[in-house]
Amino acid sequence: MTQLTFARAINSGLRRSLENDAKVVLMGEDIGTLGGVFRVTDGLQKDFGKHRVIDTPLAESGIVGTAVGLAYRGYRPVVEIQFDGFVYPAFDQIVCQVAKMHYRTKGAVKMPITIRIPFGGGIGSPEFHSESPEAYFAHTPGLRVISPSSPQDAHTMIQQAIACDDPVLFFEPKRRYHDKGDVDESLDPGAALSFEKARVVADGRDVTLVAYGPLVKTARDVALAAADEGMSVEVIDLRSLAPVDFATVEASVRKTGRLVIAHEAVQSGGLGAEIAASITERCFYYLESAPVRVTGFDVPYPYSKLEMHHLPGLDRILDGVDRALGRPNSLSGLEG
Repeated sequence: MTQLTFARAINSGLRRSLENDAKVVLMGEDIGTLGGVFRVTDGLQKDFGKHRVIDTPLAESGIVGTAVGLAYRGYRPVVEIQFDGFVYPAFDQIVCQVAKMHYRTKGAVKMPITIRIPFGGGIGSPEFHSESPEAYFAHTPGLRVISPSSPQDAHTMIQQAIACDDPVLFFEPKRRYHDKGDVDESLDPGAALSFEKARVVADGRDVTLVAYGPLVKTARDVALAAADEGMSVEVIDLRSLAPVDFATVEASVRKTGRLVIAHEAVQSGGLGAEIAASITERCFYYLESAPVRVTGFDVPYPYSKLEMHHLPGLDRILDGVDRALGRPNSLSGLEG
């Protein structure tokens, strides 16, 4: 085991993919000489050359369009979108070309494209640098959407994404880039848990708390804090946002009878709504209370001094757990 930061774990995974397959190429703005804004690709151009790690113009649509052409020719391009809010110029390419090409050609053409997107808030940046656009893409048939929450998963899942013949959007929680954890760099990605599967990261019996990406660490803190008040919270790291591993969530909710979903993206039309509706359909007679969503607010991303009020934190998610358990909470008007 090696102690690596989240960012370094991705770098290590990218390095292994470049070593193992000559058809893997990296593309993005400033990813070569600079090593990326967050230094995730640091050193890779020096070791693999400018023909494998390519600095591109500032043109997201052009970057993704070029990746489509490379995929046609049998390459496995890995595209970096510098910041989450910069993905919108490439939206047409991703939704109309990348997602549909395999279907449109009756399976004759594969699109093994991985699109890396640093996402979410918590770093003191303004709009276009702190977005959570995952629901747009999870809504689109033909795309796989995943988000790791730990250095080990970051290292393994980036390799699994690159090896996948389907297009994968790989959402990286940027405020976790400096978090450290144990990483087994020798682990065979094929033997690791599939990126389609959710993981129970904390066992509990009273309420199921589902999170992904940047909020998994917060959710684990919630479980610890809740235990001090006599509540047992089961935490599920969703990992895959499209498709969702509903079987794991369903098994947990059938045990606990309650569900809380937390994500940074706005509430309306978010992943939380889909999970709440689907679990209600699957577990209606097991639910002791209505599912609860704890999310960002339905507003444009605020400036840095307000972002910690916008993002779901420990207190807001604990309040959501209280709501699910029928305890006094911010909406009930009940006194403890």
